[in-house]
Amino acid sequence: MFNGKKVVVVLPAYNAEKTLEVTYKEIPFDIVDDVVLVDDNSSDHTIEKAKSLSIKHIIQHQKNKGYGGNQKSCYKKAMEIGADIVIMLHPDYQYTPQLIHAMTSIIGNNVYPVVFGSRILGNGALKGGMPLYKFIANRFLTLIQNILLNEKLSEYHTGYRAFSKEVLQSVNLEVCDDDFIFDNEMVSQIFYKGYQIGEITCPTKYFEEASSINFQRSMKYGLGCLRVSIIYRLAKWKLITSKLYQ
Repeated sequence: MFNGKKVVVVLPAYNAEKTLEVTYKEIPFDIVDDVVLVDDNSSDHTIEKAKSLSIKHIIQHQKNKGYGGNQKSCYKKAMEIGADIVIMLHPDYQYTPQLIHAMTSIIGNNVYPVVFGSRILGNGALKGGMPLYKFIANRFLTLIQNILLNEKLSEYHTGYRAFSKEVLQSVNLEVCDDDFIFDNEMVSQIFYKGYQIGEITCPTKYFEEASSINFQRSMKYGLGCLRVSIIYRLAKWKLITSKLYQ
């Protein structure tokens, strides 16, 4: 608990057998009440590893639902077990669980209702081994998105995020995409609802076991981000309607 608020960490897992244990053991259980792991039909022994760690809430998709579909299951379960603050942490150990205290404190003290761990602040991305083409694409997309959304995030593409219960109850996650573009559709809904997003500096690690999408999927993701931002701006101007912003 933090300030009387229940803290739940959700782990959207896919083939995370090799990194799950080291990630889980760094979670600060002095404030984290529960952990939810959703396995998106992994081909390794992620489920067995999760059970060996005695993770209380384990969900196994019988077919792969995609990164967005996985998160939908994560947040739904977190809400079912009474979470007030939800931290989405990748179990591939790309992001350090040691920032959970800081992220929880920001939300728990009502500073911001959403917090992102930014790889760009403090040059953590390149230091952690982010491929140069991904770094350049990240900066370009973030610039365009900030212009179209009229916001000022350092990046929109981090996978380390924390949310208040109020925010998760306000957005409509079911209409969001089931693939990687889910993150940006969710962010655009958060801004459309008038919420602010805080950021903290987050180191990151790129290594063989860390999950990452290839160049072709990165291109598809980038174009999807631009599409979401354009739709957002047109919806803000009342020029179109969208199921995302109702």
